[in-house]
Amino acid sequence: MSVASLFLNASAAKLRQSVNRIEVCLGKLTDDQIWARGHETENAVGNLILHLAGNVRQWIVSGLGGAADTRVREVEFATRSGIPAAELASLLKQVVDEGAAVIEGMTAERLTHVYDIQGRTPTGVDAVLNVVEHFGQHTGQIIYATKYLTGEDLKLMSPPVKK
Repeated sequence: MSVASLFLNASAAKLRQSVNRIEVCLGKLTDDQIWARGHETENAVGNLILHLAGNVRQWIVSGLGGAADTRVREVEFATRSGIPAAELASLLKQVVDEGAAVIEGMTAERLTHVYDIQGRTPTGVDAVLNVVEHFGQHTGQIIYATKYLTGEDLKLMSPPVKK
């Protein structure tokens, strides 16, 4: 397997792993907790999920995959309620599945191509790394918020069982 394939498969897998962790969090939170903010400068878990979906759609599905860029970033942060956990989980999973398919379908040539995304000019490698890193950062915030709001150990980082 080529280095490009290893990178692309690992990147798609990391996004899917993060979605699974976020789904666990959503399953632990009430709708009120999903939209709770300690103060106005914070983002609620729901806002972070909308933001992640918008980012993956803009950078990967649109930027690398060629779909229309329909992102309205301001709405991701302005939303205050009204989207239940199941709908947020479904939206995020759908967008990440689309993004992972784009990533897994890339070639080494497309990884070195320069794109125009969000007023920037990243290579394909830069775009994928940017999204995976960004997704991981916000996943950590969602995990922290869930632990804080529920007081639960989510057991997301349990070591593998040895045989």
